[in-house]
Amino acid sequence: MTTLDLTPDELLTTTRTVRKQLDLEKPVPLELIRECIEIALQGPSGSNRQTWHWLVITDRELRAQIGEYYRRAVARYLESSGAAGKLYADDPERGPIQRRIGNSVAYLGERMGQVPVLVIPCLQAKTLPAGNQAGLWGSILPSAWSYMLAARARGLGTAWTTLHLNYETEVAELLGLPADIRQSVLIPTAYTIGTDFKPAPRQPLDEVVHHDAW
Repeated sequence: MTTLDLTPDELLTTTRTVRKQLDLEKPVPLELIRECIEIALQGPSGSNRQTWHWLVITDRELRAQIGEYYRRAVARYLESSGAAGKLYADDPERGPIQRRIGNSVAYLGERMGQVPVLVIPCLQAKTLPAGNQAGLWGSILPSAWSYMLAARARGLGTAWTTLHLNYETEVAELLGLPADIRQSVLIPTAYTIGTDFKPAPRQPLDEVVHHDAW
């Protein structure tokens, strides 16, 4: 196992959503994906139930079909008022950043099916709670992030995407998922074109931290 020379803080702050810098041509060894998932399985799971399942899609035709569902979902999203490219359109600071994000979303939307590996972390749940679902999804989403961190450490790029869930039923049928298997995120995974990623702009700490009360 060879990993990048990153401190823990550098790994946490430079694991970015990668779209335009995914290498669509270079194959990714399945064993490397398995390494990342093995690390991800150390993530928290409610009551230690460990009801997670990980779909790893490398078949060219399956990737293409999932990519087509994702392309349709992205097209609908980009037309919506909440699309990244339209948020803060009049803000001189955040507007340009959001437009760049919108452009990169569109780029990946057209190429999701070409990414060498698609990973979908899932949970086994017969029913979804009607109210607070934090406990349920808290048993898989931290592990999904751990997978992305492990991938970054190994020179792989990933993106946190959920738009495929607009076609959750169709993707489940395509992949033959049992009725009680719930998809969470879709994580495209590929080697990156370059590895020098930077921390992203974020809100000032004092604007988001509330001590003892709001």
